Amino acid sequence: MSINHASSTTGVSSPPPNATHTRLHGSWLVLARVGWVVLAVFTLIIVVASLPVYVAQLQTICTGTACAFSQQLTPEQARMLKGIGLSPGAYAAFTVALTLASVVVCLVISTLIVWRRSDDRMALLVALMLVTVGPIIETSTLLLIPSPWRVPTACLYFLALALLVLVFLLFPSGQFVPRWTRWTMVVFLAGQVPYTFFPDAPFTLNTHADSLGYLILIGEAAIFAIVQLYRYRRVSSPIERQQTKWVVFGIAVPTTVFVGGSVLYLIFPALAEPGSPYGSPYQLALAAVNTFLPLFIPLSFGFAMLRYRLWDIDILINRTLVYGTLTVILTAVYVGLVIGLQALLRGIISQDNSVSIVISTLAIAALFQPLRQRLQKLIDRRFYRSKYDAARTVAAFNATLRQEVDLDQLREHLLAVVQETMQPAHVSLWLRQPERPRQPRDHASSS
Repeated sequence: MSINHASSTTGVSSPPPNATHTRLHGSWLVLARVGWVVLAVFTLIIVVASLPVYVAQLQTICTGTACAFSQQLTPEQARMLKGIGLSPGAYAAFTVALTLASVVVCLVISTLIVWRRSDDRMALLVALMLVTVGPIIETSTLLLIPSPWRVPTACLYFLALALLVLVFLLFPSGQFVPRWTRWTMVVFLAGQVPYTFFPDAPFTLNTHADSLGYLILIGEAAIFAIVQLYRYRRVSSPIERQQTKWVVFGIAVPTTVFVGGSVLYLIFPALAEPGSPYGSPYQLALAAVNTFLPLFIPLSFGFAMLRYRLWDIDILINRTLVYGTLTVILTAVYVGLVIGLQALLRGIISQDNSVSIVISTLAIAALFQPLRQRLQKLIDRRFYRSKYDAARTVAAFNATLRQEVDLDQLREHLLAVVQETMQPAHVSLWLRQPERPRQPRDHASSS
């Protein structure tokens, strides 16, 4: 038997040695499940009981400076809705439906997590966070108006913020890494207490206090990003990295759409004008999209915690980068061709608009496949370099395999390919010796 070994200093990260301490057992597990049920019931009671106040608030036209925070319509927005045949009641119904959809989605995902992985401390913490974050649109609005449910709503809102901060500081391992990050949570929650429980107090309405609150919020978001990047690069195991990718993807999609929609306002100022023929439909469409996209966040947490087809996130990110970039490029090319051809054909033929649209559409159809292939290769080479090189290495080995006849050379090529593509900590190859054919035995018999 011939044995060949190849070693490498590159290893695969392993889970933290204290990962077993994140499991719940016995009475702690029962207590955690009972706490989740109590919190879910408390949340549903507040959502249902405060719904009439919430609906009345949404139907009231806002004339102050806090319209963006109260979700109320301004007089200009009310006139815009009236111009397309919608009333404030329709807007309230749409917003309430969105809030209830968010509550249902978060509650369903939280239930699945508790059902499947309630013994995991990090998964249970995410489940508790999803229960309280579901109605956060409603609870944040009711903080600004006097109502009988203001104090319970403020408690639920503060608990949602606390769990949200705690999840992002502990995710995905369930531990504070680095340990000093636990104090940032204390600072953030201490800064949120006056804004949550005393929104009408003089020190809360002070301009300097308001600026301090925004600075604390921005600082906490920056700490989240730095901590998660540090975890991903230095601490996380391969499975924890995939979990982080899912959550980052769920946050990045709505953030990108929101930023892209805001950039279009800067490029085309007419879209921001309420009376513009293009502005009103665009604003309504963008508002509808931006209200549904945050549902990506609880869905991404659900995939990350349940680990269902966890490794597919790489394919999803790859396709999003390819087709997102392709859509932006083709849209820019299409608009440029339409405008350019209209200006070029205006003095030649009368129906320049239809001709330019047809030519632009044919050009986009011809560019789609070649541009997609180029973008796929570019993104694979830039963001998925190891997989891109691995595919090329395996393809080259297939060509060598058809021509190589020397067993020793083939063995060396096989070990090199495995080492380069998979990068294992240790590679061993056993070659089995061919068995010798058995000789039939002659039995002589004598009488």
